[in-house]
Amino acid sequence: MLFLIDEIFSGTNSRDRRAVAGAVVDELVARGAIGALSTHDLALTELPGANVHMGSREGGGPLDFDYLLKDGVTQETNAREIARMLGIGAG
Repeated sequence: MLFLIDEIFSGTNSRDRRAVAGAVVDELVARGAIGALSTHDLALTELPGANVHMGSREGGGPLDFDYLLKDGVTQETNAREIARMLGIGAG
């Protein structure tokens, strides 16, 4: 069984999301499933398993993803660039 989950239980608080997401992933793994879980919630990176992230290129220009999976949890945020692209805040 393969599972792909995007933004699991978004809309709930981080503590509840981590608890429920952990229970769901534990049950899927117990059933022999493999899969991927995507999230913007760093609390979920504490779940067991391999963490990878999609990299982006820096260069002072528009946000530019390189579409390469990189090991580990990202240490970067694109929030300021996204806000600038949306016309929010100082340019």
